[in-house]
Amino acid sequence: MAELPEWMRPPRPEGWLAEDLDNLPDAPRHTELIDGALVFMMSPQRNWHRRVINALDRTLHAQAPEGIEVNSEMTVRLDKYNRPEPDVIASTVSIPPDATQYEAKDIVLAVEVVSPESAHRDKAVKPHKYAEAGIRHFWRVEDEDGNASTAIHVYELDDMTRTYVPIGIFRDTLKVDLPFPIELDVQGLYG
Repeated sequence: MAELPEWMRPPRPEGWLAEDLDNLPDAPRHTELIDGALVFMMSPQRNWHRRVINALDRTLHAQAPEGIEVNSEMTVRLDKYNRPEPDVIASTVSIPPDATQYEAKDIVLAVEVVSPESAHRDKAVKPHKYAEAGIRHFWRVEDEDGNASTAIHVYELDDMTRTYVPIGIFRDTLKVDLPFPIELDVQGLYG
């Protein structure tokens, strides 16, 4: 069995810290930190997943008001042990070109486009962590039948319980007022 690369060994007994991600030059491109553990994508990305991310990025960017920055596949520092990489985000701050992360306090929308290999994290782990960090809006995008039948599950943060409550499931046209007015053709995201 081959020896593990040095960058895979946690630098401390309690695991990795959010700032450690910036010092892993040989780590795979989409490396995340969840509860002090490195998580990275090893499977090839599905065409549906990539196209939906690109379409959401473009559509949200086009509809975002001044003062809202839309970006995709950038990590968000939730706390010292968690720095996940939502598929798409909307932020109230613009980060510098050399920045590698956003801060949770600045995120108004986090979107996860569910893949088979990350379904548990996208449906259970990440939403819970985003809610605890105070991210007000969360969308979970799924291919419901494996044939590009897209659905967007929209959630809003309940301040009292610090959990997300469902707002709706959109399969044709998504139209919401928060975190800013957005209208999009759900099935057209893959088209």
